[in-house]
Amino acid sequence: MEATLSRTPLYARHLELGARMVPFAGYEMPVQYEGVIAEHRAVRADCGAFDVSHMAELHVDGPTAGAFLQSVLSNDVDRLEDGRAQYTLITNERGGIVDDVILYRFAYGQYLVIANASNRATAYAWLKEREPRGTEVRDASDEYALVAVQGPRSLERLGLPDAKPFTHRMGELDGIEVLVSYTGYTGERGVELCCAVEDAAALWDRVLERGAVPCGLGARDSLRLEVCYPLHGADITPETDAISAGLEWACALHTDFTGVAELRRIAEHGPERRLVPFVMEEKAIPRKGMAIFGGGEVTSGTHSPMLDRGIGLGYVPAASAREGAELVIDVRGKPRRARVVSKPIYRKGA
Repeated sequence: MEATLSRTPLYARHLELGARMVPFAGYEMPVQYEGVIAEHRAVRADCGAFDVSHMAELHVDGPTAGAFLQSVLSNDVDRLEDGRAQYTLITNERGGIVDDVILYRFAYGQYLVIANASNRATAYAWLKEREPRGTEVRDASDEYALVAVQGPRSLERLGLPDAKPFTHRMGELDGIEVLVSYTGYTGERGVELCCAVEDAAALWDRVLERGAVPCGLGARDSLRLEVCYPLHGADITPETDAISAGLEWACALHTDFTGVAELRRIAEHGPERRLVPFVMEEKAIPRKGMAIFGGGEVTSGTHSPMLDRGIGLGYVPAASAREGAELVIDVRGKPRRARVVSKPIYRKGA
């Protein structure tokens, strides 16, 4: 018997807009409205809006919350100030990535963890089971809606001031109270707007009325891949370590957190394989699971609307991870040439 899919507070709005809905992380989510390429280009040129209400929101509060998070997250929590956010990892004893999350600090002892939808139960259980005295971990995901507004004109269209990336503040949009976070998953300027679930439809309507183009999961995936943002469950997993994944910048190896000893060892000796970005040299679209000759594998792949060619991420032996190295990928039984490039794959004006 199939499990019943959940729906975000904006489900009815997606149907009204003619979105094509698909199962994703236990939810019925819009994969596209007008079309992936049009939506992708709208975000790169102007402004797009994404329903990301399926993401998990976990409150971590209490006088020992900061020390607790420092012990279970890879980045340096002590560096966070009020009103700042940080990309970080929940790691296991082997240095594998349980989830990649954004940590927000509101005040002393008051934090919010935004986790991936597919890892909501896992991330909550991981933190809750380790919760020390003086800390409370609470899953508040069903209380909030989240709308990501991304693109070079996003702040202008929303009438919001510019601010440093990875900062956040309380504010309002057309009378609706929102947490404005200067974060996103597209490589463009923009914000993620968090509101009470009962305000979700009104917030979505206001954002679209201001000129944002509704965008689905298809564009979200191609946008993040052009700028090499990893996807948990594909590019990073509990079996992949942060050093091999190129996420050592999000690991404060001088602090003590779960799995740090193994990550220090890998960093010292060098990983056996690395996650690399690549561009196809021949006409072909790489897909997750395709073999890379010489012992590698594609973890994410798509057609880049901005470059009009196949792009992807994949693990290859460390010796083949240098920029400019040629790769050969088995694309449905046919060898196709690709080239390792630097991050990000797509650069404006390049």
